[in-house]
Amino acid sequence: MPRLSVAGKTVEVPAEKRLVLAIEEAGVEIGHRCGGFARCTTCRVRFAEGEPETMTRAEHARLAERGLLGQYRLACQIVCDHDMAIAEVAMTRENQGWTDTGPAPEPTVTPEAVWVPRAELGA
Repeated sequence: MPRLSVAGKTVEVPAEKRLVLAIEEAGVEIGHRCGGFARCTTCRVRFAEGEPETMTRAEHARLAERGLLGQYRLACQIVCDHDMAIAEVAMTRENQGWTDTGPAPEPTVTPEAVWVPRAELGA
């Protein structure tokens, strides 16, 4: 099982689990205000180690549109298929003053994911 390090904890994560859900299960109330559809960027994270070499077109488009490409990744568009360490979870219930983190994301990446090497996307 892949290992995820976030907020001072390291946990084992079932392979192919969405990163946004794994972060939540590790006890971090990460934002997902759009429900995990790559629309809002509230699930953005910065990697310390293990940043995936691939990206969905939806993630690339949203990050580019918001001027965040190369700075953050969207946890809703990433699956845990290797060890990862998160340096920063940008938006949480606590640091944003939200009453909740947003609608629960589906177990699988949405919209339907096709991962493309970041180099092909210009990321």
